[in-house]
Amino acid sequence: MSKIVIFGATGYTGANIAREAAARGHQVVGVVRNPEGKAIEGVGLIAGDISDTESYAQIFAGADTVVVAVHHGNPRVVDLVHALMAAAKTAGARLAVVGGAGSLLVAEGGPHLIETPEFPDAYKHEAGLAWDTLTKMQQLDDCDWFFVSPAAGYGSFAPGERTGSYRLGGDVLVSDAEGKSFIGGEDYAIAFVDEIEQKKHSNQRFTVGY
Repeated sequence: MSKIVIFGATGYTGANIAREAAARGHQVVGVVRNPEGKAIEGVGLIAGDISDTESYAQIFAGADTVVVAVHHGNPRVVDLVHALMAAAKTAGARLAVVGGAGSLLVAEGGPHLIETPEFPDAYKHEAGLAWDTLTKMQQLDDCDWFFVSPAAGYGSFAPGERTGSYRLGGDVLVSDAEGKSFIGGEDYAIAFVDEIEQKKHSNQRFTVGY
């Protein structure tokens, strides 16, 4: 059993990861701005804000993995990367970040998904910031980390059904035989917690889809 701290544990992705990790017997601590009236079975919720960098030392203490499962734009996670990495390194923890699909290549040689005409304008700002976060993590490389981009069709709008199966990729979007790129919320969480346990992608971004 390991201790996993999750920023944004009551959001769509964070909650799925928290439930999956707790079900496997890990000690899970969720850091949320306001834990009152919120509950996830097997998960301890504490009040905190990822933008409060001075709280990192206390929050990270004893953690094996620190998960960032918050929107990349509020606050700008890219501006917190150095502090997150430094605190993780000091605590001896691994930093795990929930990313977006926009920075993935649609095929070898490109373009990136965010650069395609089909990518919704409404998501471009957030996707661009998530890409900035990944780029900064790759440049600093100050601690053991991983960054997981989901398939293109991922989100609370299409939760899917738990199958227990998935396929992994690197920087290229994972699509099925019909060209569809999708992953359900619970199966994304399975892949995420599998990486926490198996540690196969040190200091790498990878993606997951069916």
